[in-house]
Amino acid sequence: MLGLVKKIFGDANEREIKRMSRTVEQINELEPTIAALSDEQLRNKTEEFRARLEKGETLDDLLPEAFAVVRETSKRVLNKRHYDVQLIGGMVLHQGKIPEMKTGEGKTLVGTLAVYLNALAGKGVHLVTVNDYLAQRDSQEMGQIYTFLGMTVGCNLNGMSHEEKQAAYACDITYGTNNEYGFDYLRDNMVLYKEQMVQRPLYYAIIDEVDSILIDEARTPLIISGQAQKSTELYYAADRFVSRLQETEDFTIDVKMRSISLTEQGVSKTEKAFGIDNLFSHEHVTLNHHINQALRARFIMRRDVDYVVQEDEVLIVDEFTGRLMAGRRYSDGLHQAIEAKEQLEVQNESMTLATITFQNYFRMYRKLAGMTGTAKTEEEEFKRIYGLEVVQVPTNRPMIRNDMPDVVYKSENGKFKAVVEEIVKRHQTGQPVLVGTVSIENSERVSDMLKKKGVKHQVLNAKYHAEEAAIIANAGQRGTVTIATNMAGRGTDILLGEGVPDLGGLHIIGTERHESRRIDNQLRGRAGRQGDPGSSQFYLSMQDELMRRFGADNIMGMMERLGFDEDSPIESRLITRAIESAQKRVEGSNFDARRIVLQYDDVINLQREKIYGDRREILNSENIRDIVMGMIRATVTRAVESHCSDEDVPEDWDLEGLLAYSYAHYLPENRLTKEDLWGKEKPEMIDFIMERVEQLYDEREEMIGSVTMREFEKVIVLRAVDSKWMDHIDAMDQLRQGIHLRAYGGNDPLREYQFEGHNMFLAMIERIEEEITLYTMKAHVESNLQREAVAEGQAVDPKAEAGPKKPVKRSAEEVGRNDPCPCGSGKKYKHCHGA
Repeated sequence: MLGLVKKIFGDANEREIKRMSRTVEQINELEPTIAALSDEQLRNKTEEFRARLEKGETLDDLLPEAFAVVRETSKRVLNKRHYDVQLIGGMVLHQGKIPEMKTGEGKTLVGTLAVYLNALAGKGVHLVTVNDYLAQRDSQEMGQIYTFLGMTVGCNLNGMSHEEKQAAYACDITYGTNNEYGFDYLRDNMVLYKEQMVQRPLYYAIIDEVDSILIDEARTPLIISGQAQKSTELYYAADRFVSRLQETEDFTIDVKMRSISLTEQGVSKTEKAFGIDNLFSHEHVTLNHHINQALRARFIMRRDVDYVVQEDEVLIVDEFTGRLMAGRRYSDGLHQAIEAKEQLEVQNESMTLATITFQNYFRMYRKLAGMTGTAKTEEEEFKRIYGLEVVQVPTNRPMIRNDMPDVVYKSENGKFKAVVEEIVKRHQTGQPVLVGTVSIENSERVSDMLKKKGVKHQVLNAKYHAEEAAIIANAGQRGTVTIATNMAGRGTDILLGEGVPDLGGLHIIGTERHESRRIDNQLRGRAGRQGDPGSSQFYLSMQDELMRRFGADNIMGMMERLGFDEDSPIESRLITRAIESAQKRVEGSNFDARRIVLQYDDVINLQREKIYGDRREILNSENIRDIVMGMIRATVTRAVESHCSDEDVPEDWDLEGLLAYSYAHYLPENRLTKEDLWGKEKPEMIDFIMERVEQLYDEREEMIGSVTMREFEKVIVLRAVDSKWMDHIDAMDQLRQGIHLRAYGGNDPLREYQFEGHNMFLAMIERIEEEITLYTMKAHVESNLQREAVAEGQAVDPKAEAGPKKPVKRSAEEVGRNDPCPCGSGKKYKHCHGA
């Protein structure tokens, strides 16, 4: 079996596989001994392993025996025995790496090995899936192995109560989605009492479909937001106005950059329609922003491609998976602009209360691993961003799928006619066909054409995904035709029906190349599982988005010179290679974009870790008086330093100003006089003031009681930290939106963001300390104290879209709107970065 490892896996990869193969031999040698154990003896192995861990053995020491125990348990409860290559996959996961295993190689079963072994440590193992269906399915099916071995299994789903979530996280093994884990982390850092937290410290996570979560969704921040009350009428007014504009005359669209901007005539029309002199002046920045988002909504965002409308609600369609993203909204007013375009009720914009990217959330785990069938193309990103290495695990049986060259047509119409003809031809033989489309629109187009041909088929797209797993599982049955958006049913095996292998197995038809080779490979990977026969082919046209963006003009010109009509295809490996080259360029560009997002998020991530760490310390401490006193001392020190400059002689120090500040923030007038401070050095002055502060503090505590005082401290500190942190997130977002302007002055925007962000954070800390000092020393203390949330939020994870939220103050010299843009594009400023 293991001798099937081929040279194609590369020297380093091959050496790694050979090294692990020796451990596989150890596990195989243990198999007869473990198989001879009774159910009770097998179950008792868990406690034995835990006892050995306590005595100093490591998880690596236990691995061969633990894997043998899981394999035997799986045979007994699931009637599935792990293949040798699956044992290798389990070892790779345990090492905190990504095993790349082809579709159908049983990755779900592979996960049980590393999950069980690491759960022995008792610190909680998280299995991360892409949707609630898979989380529930796997926790129930694979959970049989763990419960047989005496472990607890929880499933963390959206909409669960606080108590249900606590119970799920308290289990040895917890299944859930990436969104839910991330949101629970954010919510835990907004609670007012430590008993309200649901997560334990993050120990070990295995991410199923790791490329989908850590690559495709890496630019999507998770956000807890609260309502920001704003008028919605401007969205409708902007939409009514832009609906009358004409492309080219009034606005231009850049297909490559997916951007849109008003022409000079469009600007004039806007100014006239809204009765203003200058659309680009400071006071009209909100209107300008609304017009831009209305243009994007009406002319770039496409219904049934980028979003669908269901039950008077705009639902985002994930561009990678074709799934509806319930509960998610486009940010910066774009979602509201789409609602106005579709004549729906416009929901209020929201303010961010807490946010984190998946990149920074998953990097907090002490150990991280992932599984997928397509990771090698993104290996550099996994390594550089997450420190995750990719190990290609050989298939259990040789892969014999026939991947045919791409077929290219001149027009989209010709392409779809050819696709339908190919489906009909193969359907007549009984061979099952799975058709992959990049959008809901295209899936319905193919469906309509097949209906006219009388071909029975099933459509699987984001509109009807309730039974998608069952539909995709049957896609390999004789005579079945299934149309699916890119990754529908991912994680579900397609088993071939009786007689289907003799017909050539499942045939995959791709109706368009995705900008990522990985997504194309995932579609191809639906066929040819476990050594089954199968085939795949992509049908392209010169009008496809990827072809239009990269090099379509040259090929189109060649086709016209050679006299190709709409129905004549070009089938060439040369074109396939050219397309893959274009895909590599796009992948590189997307990687750079994700890396830049991470670099900027790393700045606020350090600040978030500091704030959340301090906040947890406050929640977990019985007595935070020393923390509060430290903050008051910091406030007093700044006041003294500010009023007693080293550049002045002591006789010129502003003691009057220092007294006024002291009276306003922490002491009554009868507790401090100018004579008390006169003649003292600054350290002596600080100590003297602090003595007076502590005396007053003790008096207040004696008056209300230490129990009330301890709770009062927490009420004040939590309110100050939460409110100032939320303001800071918003301020950092404003800074981020406008920081690119610094490039005009020859400065590096990222370094400027790091420098200014650091200064803003220090300023926020000072504001927190000052507010805590003021309220602790001056506020009236009530006996019925209650901690209250600064704002009630809800979980939203918007797609990052263009447009600054608020006007950004520019430090660079103002550029006239008709001047050339400083970025060097050659456009006028108002049509480029001034838009």
